[in-house]
Amino acid sequence: MTDQPHAAPTPLSRTPLQALGLDFPGAPNQPSALRILVATIVAVGGSLLACALLAALGVVLFPSTRGYEHYGFSDYGKLTIIGVVVAALAWPIVTRVSSRARLLYFWLAVIVTVVSFAPDAWILYQGQPAGGVFILALMHIALAVITYPALVLIAPPRGAVRATTPRRS
Repeated sequence: MTDQPHAAPTPLSRTPLQALGLDFPGAPNQPSALRILVATIVAVGGSLLACALLAALGVVLFPSTRGYEHYGFSDYGKLTIIGVVVAALAWPIVTRVSSRARLLYFWLAVIVTVVSFAPDAWILYQGQPAGGVFILALMHIALAVITYPALVLIAPPRGAVRATTPRRS
């Protein structure tokens, strides 16, 4: 037995689970259900608004997409709501399995957003207008940009330390 302090683990000495932040801190880190509900409502509302604005912008930028079926609220609305609700359901799971939930959730959001481009690529391949598909891809990005901060800021894990800015004298 030695009295020397232990060296901090290097990135290469960590297990894959540690690198992903999967340390399973358990239920005490769960955000409150009320905050998750509020964050979900904010994310759904903000995402629907962003998609509506992007659909309108799409018609302005690409006039040939006027009447484009995927710009219809009934088309993007249901997919937006489903996507945001699934993301909201994932947040408490991530906080349960990681004490660095924000980082893990960020990378999951990036991965899911990239994967969500697959249907866009498919409909582009099938002959859908490139401008319209571009706007649809922007909608996917808008969902991530709105949903991630809504959930991590409105419904933080319990016990999460908030960074504060020191007051200036």
